[in-house]
Amino acid sequence: MNSTAPHDPRPRRAWDRLPWDHVIVSVVIPVFNERRTVETLLRKVAEVGLRKEVIVVDDGSSDGTRDLLPELEQAGLIDVLVMHERNQGKGAALRTGFQHATGDVVVVQDADLEYDPSEFPILLEPILSGKAEAVYGSRFLGGPHRVLFFWHSVGNRFLTLLSNMFTDLNLTDMETCYKMVRRDLLQSLPLSADRFGIEPELTARLAQSGARLYELQISYHGRSYAEGKKIGWRDGVSAIWSIFKFNLLGPRAPRWQAPAELPWEARRRLESGEAQAPALEAVEAEPSGGTLAPS
Repeated sequence: MNSTAPHDPRPRRAWDRLPWDHVIVSVVIPVFNERRTVETLLRKVAEVGLRKEVIVVDDGSSDGTRDLLPELEQAGLIDVLVMHERNQGKGAALRTGFQHATGDVVVVQDADLEYDPSEFPILLEPILSGKAEAVYGSRFLGGPHRVLFFWHSVGNRFLTLLSNMFTDLNLTDMETCYKMVRRDLLQSLPLSADRFGIEPELTARLAQSGARLYELQISYHGRSYAEGKKIGWRDGVSAIWSIFKFNLLGPRAPRWQAPAELPWEARRRLESGEAQAPALEAVEAEPSGGTLAPS
């Protein structure tokens, strides 16, 4: 388990009172042929000032990534390393990672350096504040971004519009990598997509669950195909089918019922010793000369 002092990249404000020290974030990283960038990405994740569980799923890489990852695990940059024997797709890799997650909150992180892990605290704030169960980081809300691929942005906006028509949400970036979800909610969703259809499927299932979603501005440093970008027009066509399939066909996600106590609040009480307070108060309430009943 990776843990460092919490750090907020934005100006200090009310969130200083949030339980940053007691929440554990599971960072799920699907990897396929990312030898050039994965170590840099993992070191960036390690610098984030949150308690973390770093889960890497290699999805059948053939460029030497599979040889490098065990070394990075030995170096302490990976907590859980899972190897797929063959390439199954991003959705399959994410579902494997979600199954291994044990933290309170799960966030998806690509290994290609397009998304900045230092923004994890920004995404986490609405969840810790009790305003949301899931948070999306949007590339289309005015954050700094590399200028690249006009038709990709048009395609992303069209897919988001189509998804919104079925889910009745008002997202601006359904296809974003940065999706942060409470683990207990995430692991209750019936997910089955193997490839990039995981993005519309996860969005559809969250909408069906009735969970509260927030969307926040993030930065985005897109890469070109020469730099290793993998998604293409065929994946866009497939996403259209996925939007229809996962919104109209079963199984639907169960309605979300929040537990009585937030997991990080339970951990805070346990770690601060508050969990023993009721018993101590009962003992202190005994009248002078009273005796405890034998066990």
